[in-house]
Amino acid sequence: MANLNKVFLAGRLTRDPELQHTNAGTPFTRFTIAVNRNYRDRNGNWQEETSFIDIVVWGDAADRAVSRFNKGTEILVEGRLRQSTWENEAGEKRSKIEVVADRVQLLSQPAGKQDSTTDIDDIEF
Repeated sequence: MANLNKVFLAGRLTRDPELQHTNAGTPFTRFTIAVNRNYRDRNGNWQEETSFIDIVVWGDAADRAVSRFNKGTEILVEGRLRQSTWENEAGEKRSKIEVVADRVQLLSQPAGKQDSTTDIDDIEF
C-alpha cells in the first residue's frame, strides 16, 4: 500500500509568528491559521465553520516567515501532518497534530498593512 502525507491549506494567521530556537540552535516558528469552510445546512442556510490549524516552519524559512507574516496575513501552506505526543506534569498522555510546512505562499497582507511584500511571495524550504 502506498503512503501519502500531503496537506494544502489556505487561511489567515491568528497571531504574529515568533522566532524560536532549538537547544541545538536551529530556528523555527509556530503559528496558527484560521481556515474557513462555508456550507449549506439541512435547511438550506449558509453556515461558516472555522478550524484552527497549528503550523511549524523550520530553518531559514522560519526567519523569513517571521519577517514577512503577521496577524491577519493570508497564506497558502503546503506540508505534511505530524503527530506529537507527550506527558503533562500530572502524567497524563497528550497529543496533537500539526502541519510541518514545506512551502508557504503569501496570498495577501491584512487590511491596512501594505508594503513591498504585498506581491505573491513563496517561501521555499
